Amino acid sequence: MLTREKHIDTLLIHSGYDSRQNQDSLSPPLYHSSTFTFESAEQGEKRFSGEEDGSIYSRLGNPTVHILEERMAILEKGTSALAFGSGMAAVSAVLFHLTNTGDHILSSRGIYGCTFALLEMLEEKYHIEHTFSSLHSADEIEGAIKENTTCIYVETPINPTMDMIDLELVVSVAKRHGIPVVVDNTFSSPYLQNPLEIGADYVVHSATKYISGHGDVIGGILIGTNKEEMETIRATTRKDIGGIMSPFDAWLLLRGLKTLHVRMERHVENAIKIAAYLKQHPLVEKIYYPGDEESSQYPIMQKQMKAPGGILSFTIRGGKNEAQAFMNQLKLIKIAVSLGDAETLIQHPATMTHAVVPLDARLNMGITENMLRLSVGLENPDDLIDDLEQAFSSIKKEIVTG
Repeated sequence: MLTREKHIDTLLIHSGYDSRQNQDSLSPPLYHSSTFTFESAEQGEKRFSGEEDGSIYSRLGNPTVHILEERMAILEKGTSALAFGSGMAAVSAVLFHLTNTGDHILSSRGIYGCTFALLEMLEEKYHIEHTFSSLHSADEIEGAIKENTTCIYVETPINPTMDMIDLELVVSVAKRHGIPVVVDNTFSSPYLQNPLEIGADYVVHSATKYISGHGDVIGGILIGTNKEEMETIRATTRKDIGGIMSPFDAWLLLRGLKTLHVRMERHVENAIKIAAYLKQHPLVEKIYYPGDEESSQYPIMQKQMKAPGGILSFTIRGGKNEAQAFMNQLKLIKIAVSLGDAETLIQHPATMTHAVVPLDARLNMGITENMLRLSVGLENPDDLIDDLEQAFSSIKKEIVTG
């Protein structure tokens, strides 16, 4: 009898781990050891040469971390995964792997502030140039590709404008030129979107966000479709630069993954309700949410995502002063960067996550002084709406008369 593929809800809890190989422990063991012993000098030689599998040293690989990597590879439908000490360590590793001096990276116009800074550093120090593009049409993508383009880097949904990139379109053009595509899937999680299934070559996650879900881990994950390429990154870039994940953080992320499906359903449910509230509010100029059926982003979201996610942005009437005044009046919603936590978080991209981006580039990305980004948490949505309403009421007079 054929065994059908397990649903993601089940894979989140069971994939990549066999309790029978771990003293029948229901929970994956935490191997909090920096190094591992060999039975003989000859065994040590075989492990270092790759002739024999087994643990050597936790910078090279750790059993707890390996369980997380196996699970993430299965969830994202890749051949293998690598865990890193942060999301930016994962981003750096894949870009280092795919580029040499004189190469060119084509990137989506909107990206996380630190990714923007990394691209700027690569160009300034190592002469790896980059170009930003909206990637909205085949002609635009073709026109932005150069002879030395070795990578297309994409965020979708884009932070914080929530613009959607049509991955099927980008991949189809990239494949004609033999250029690998890297997708930052942090905002969606593997529960809502699987870029590798659409044809991307690599997926990166800031595991700090939805993978963890509890705001207590810093971590990154890289998943790829080519096992040989991934092993090269493992054996060179990650090993030698050393941006590894600790065993305890991997253990926490494995625990967080077990509830990802339950959490994401609630994040989305809450975000849809809050987006509807904000859309009709007279002090809100515009909302940016892929779940808005009147948005030009909605058809792309429907095509490549299971649901529109738990992040939204909106612009408030006024400028930076009004945006900050509104934030300061919130009582339940916390002012903090990051996202994907149980708590609802609000931040001001222009002065926080994207402060490193120069003003002209920031405006070109669509990040204005009156834009706020909301990571919708797991609280009761009525309580969140009450908090937003009292904050609007507190600053209504200065917005109207300002």
